[in-house]
Amino acid sequence: MRDLLLIALHAALGAAAVGLAGLLALRALRRRSVAVSLAVLTAVAVGSMLAGTLSVAWAMLLNKHDLGVVTTVCAVAAVTATVTALLLGRWVISGHRALEQAARTLGEDGFGNGDSDSDGSGSRFSSVLPRPRDGGFVAPATPMPAELTALARQLEDTSTRLAASRKRERALEASRRELVAWISHDLRSPLAGLRAMAEALEDGIAEDPARYHRQIRGEVERMTGMVGDLFELSRIQAGSLTLSPTRVSVYDLVCDAIAGADALAVERGVRLAEEGVEQVPVEVDGREMTRVLANLLVNAIHRTPADGTVAVAARREARTVVLSVTDQCGGIPAGDLPRVFDTGWRGTDARTPTEGAGLGLAIVRGIVEAHRGRAAVRNVPGGCCFEVTLPAAQ
Repeated sequence: MRDLLLIALHAALGAAAVGLAGLLALRALRRRSVAVSLAVLTAVAVGSMLAGTLSVAWAMLLNKHDLGVVTTVCAVAAVTATVTALLLGRWVISGHRALEQAARTLGEDGFGNGDSDSDGSGSRFSSVLPRPRDGGFVAPATPMPAELTALARQLEDTSTRLAASRKRERALEASRRELVAWISHDLRSPLAGLRAMAEALEDGIAEDPARYHRQIRGEVERMTGMVGDLFELSRIQAGSLTLSPTRVSVYDLVCDAIAGADALAVERGVRLAEEGVEQVPVEVDGREMTRVLANLLVNAIHRTPADGTVAVAARREARTVVLSVTDQCGGIPAGDLPRVFDTGWRGTDARTPTEGAGLGLAIVRGIVEAHRGRAAVRNVPGGCCFEVTLPAAQ
């Protein structure tokens, strides 16, 4: 029993010595590549077995011939095991390098036209990297360990989210450029008219000064409303819209909005009607929600021909309240439905539309989403229906 303990002690001391040397080597080479770390680990594993076996052989005081045989067998086995381990390790290294190569495309719009790496390291891994159809990261086809495969899936998900974010950013940027162009045109036209009327009044050549004054005031009020809409939209997009929710009845909100839009409806020859407005309580900012309904009503009145009807309804569905404004505009083309609430959309490609700057519905969506609700639109026979869904008060 004592001899077995001594043999185990000599084997442990020999393996521990090699292990300590391997630890020092890994600490010194910890900033090097994975290939170097795998080589060190292989050398430590094989060296520990070799050192333990030779320590026992030397401690047993074998004769010269037997000690030579044991040493030769251990050396050949160690070399064979090391070479085999390094060759098998190339599979892990190839998967790591292929993943590294693919990760360089993360956040890009796609690959270049060349077949080689961007760093000039050759095209050894380009054959295992599938070229994406729409850019972004694609996991390499090279077989990889489970950890690298999981990392590749996470990188694919991240690439998908980045692509979606870039798409939203491009759409928002295009919308902003379009809005700036429209606003610039809408401001330049009335300013030119205001200058002409002001010069006519100064020169005393205006035949009806009172009419000029009324036109000037109307243009100023229109531009003031446009600037107010821009300011409101900027607050919404910047996330600085401050809400003061209170418990109010949907019926009161609808009545206030209809009362505010009644004069415009009479002027346009449009009838406002209630189609089942339930007295359901909601927790909303009364002023902002009144603006939402007012924007929807004004939009519906402008789009509805004379002698038409704009209907307002409110109902409770489960834990939500749905407010709807239905007009008789004849419907919106299916291709334009997803753009209705976009900033600057006015339902026409004309550069001089007759109503607004295309901000009303964008403001509606921003205010509704700030209340944790959603705004939607759908076509109905003869027109379209705008729906605002809000959480119902408890």
